[in-house]
Amino acid sequence: MSLAAVLIVKNEAEHLAACLDTLTWADEIVVLDAGSQDATREIAARYTGKVAVAADWQGFGIQRRRAEALVESDWILMVDADERVTPELRRSIQATLAEETPAIYTLARLSWCFGDFIRHSGWYPDRVARLYPRGRAGYNQALVHEKLENPEGLPVRPLSGDLLHFTYRDLRHYLEKSAHYAQAWAEQRAARGKRGSLGAGVVHGIGCFLRMYLLKAGFLDGRQGLLLALLSAHSTFAKYADLWIRTRTNPPPGDTSDRH
Repeated sequence: MSLAAVLIVKNEAEHLAACLDTLTWADEIVVLDAGSQDATREIAARYTGKVAVAADWQGFGIQRRRAEALVESDWILMVDADERVTPELRRSIQATLAEETPAIYTLARLSWCFGDFIRHSGWYPDRVARLYPRGRAGYNQALVHEKLENPEGLPVRPLSGDLLHFTYRDLRHYLEKSAHYAQAWAEQRAARGKRGSLGAGVVHGIGCFLRMYLLKAGFLDGRQGLLLALLSAHSTFAKYADLWIRTRTNPPPGDTSDRH
């Protein structure tokens, strides 16, 4: 059974080569670029002839669906540019494809963050569904936090081996991504008629910290665990604050523009 490694990317010149180096064994590599302004496309072209551009960004879900449509192989392995397939995971994938058993397979993602691999805090094994038969499963159209849909009810099985995830370069990178996700989350909720409150943000933020640091044993990740719990609590609060601003506050007097 043939396999396509599929990536959606934008301005990933820093990560892309290291990622694709771990995917050269795939039968097909598909890279869909969202309008990079760095050397992303040039780097991708060194590994594959299937580099396409879709710069009219409509969300992660739609972009992944567009990438899926470019695949010719039997199976799809969806990978992000800041991830790396370990040798053990590669062997597990190849053994699975040899069995030719239709299913959706989850990968254990091990994240490197702020100077160390995070093995607690609810971050590991962080199983993500990424290996699936083309045409029998596919991503939904969510703007952010997109999910792999399973319309046929295929069995979901785990693979051995880790998918390494190099998440954030620094604190600024974390905050920028967090703000982007908070905005997308609030946009989706507001579009469905949901309303937010600062009180809900506080409650959910505190709950997030307690869950990550205590229930998920984030304290075993040392200072990184404490920092991640605090930052995640802040990010959770920011989502609800963004939604509250969008749905509960008024524009300045005389401002008739669309603020959102």
